[in-house]
Amino acid sequence: MKRFLIVVALVSLLAGCSGSGDGDSDLLSESWSRIAAEAKGSTVNFYMYGGQTSINEWVDTYVAEEVKKRYGITLVRVPLRIEVTVAKLVAEKGTGKNVGGVDLLWINGENFKTARESGILFGPFAEKLPNFVKHVNKGLVAYDFGYPVKGYEAPFGWTQFVFEYDSARMSKPPMNFNDLLAWAKANPGRFTYPMPPDFTGSAFVRQAFYAATGGPGMYLAGWNQKLFEKQSPKVWAYLNEMKPYLWRNGEAYPQDTVEMDELFVAGEIDLGMSYGPLHAQSKKLAGIFPKTARTYVMNDGAVYNLHFTAIPESAPNKAGAMVVANFLLSPEAQYSKFQPANWGDYPAINLDTLTKEQWDGFAAVELGDSLGPDDLTKVALPEIAAEYLEALEKGWAENVR
Repeated sequence: MKRFLIVVALVSLLAGCSGSGDGDSDLLSESWSRIAAEAKGSTVNFYMYGGQTSINEWVDTYVAEEVKKRYGITLVRVPLRIEVTVAKLVAEKGTGKNVGGVDLLWINGENFKTARESGILFGPFAEKLPNFVKHVNKGLVAYDFGYPVKGYEAPFGWTQFVFEYDSARMSKPPMNFNDLLAWAKANPGRFTYPMPPDFTGSAFVRQAFYAATGGPGMYLAGWNQKLFEKQSPKVWAYLNEMKPYLWRNGEAYPQDTVEMDELFVAGEIDLGMSYGPLHAQSKKLAGIFPKTARTYVMNDGAVYNLHFTAIPESAPNKAGAMVVANFLLSPEAQYSKFQPANWGDYPAINLDTLTKEQWDGFAAVELGDSLGPDDLTKVALPEIAAEYLEALEKGWAENVR
């Protein structure tokens, strides 16, 4: 049995600690017991990406049932396009309105930066969450895509970019981006990637950007437009050279990972991808992927990040949102989320803080033939500033699509 080993530190993008910021409110000055009491019996609208059935089911069943049982909270999951929801909250700023009743957001780094700079997030709330205080490595979660968090987000999980193939159809997948281009040319129509700004498709473009320009090191100091303008033509050249050999000759792209999974299962393409190391294992357990599906990472490296939840400043139920965010950081929720049959998302908490019984539970989780933390961390590459993500998505639409 492949066993889960503690990773005390992954590959930290930047060192630092979450600190306090502006935006304190009466709620943040209350004790946790009073916040929990205020949340009891309330409804929390959790706006989140809804494109993966296993994640939806985990939230609708395990999370909803547990917060109802423990805190009397009714959890309502609302599927979203995060950029649309953030734009709507920005448009409503100062009106006293929150038309969707958004209490809690599952947010990505690009949109977190937009939300913080627009002043639409509540906080700093993370340091009020008992599970954040007890179980989270504060330095590791101090930045999100290079942007300081300062307690305006709470970590939710950890993930890393991987490729997938069917060993019954392919014995040796391409192991770097040069080999991937050569393989695509030799096997026309058998590869594609989701169209940015889909999260996985955007991550693939960043991977290609790293590979084409010598890695992320030169970008870690923050956004540099002149550097981007100098380096980005290399990735457009790479992707355009590959384009005629993609599925449907590169004239169309899967809209998201769900559509790409369907192409992979149907045998229309031979390589899949995911920003989730246990994605293939979860699909195999659900009977969707063939048992011969395998996960691997390129020798060029694999980007990783933590994902977070945030609370809008206009949220009608901030107390309830804080209680749900705290529960999502509990060892029990992180353990349930980690199991491939439920979701297969790596924990955002430091397992050194757990009891032996809790640690043994994580250690016993069966990962099948998926990659373990040791395999992943040795090729882990940090995410760079959100401005690069935005520029790459815009540049892809202008130069490749």
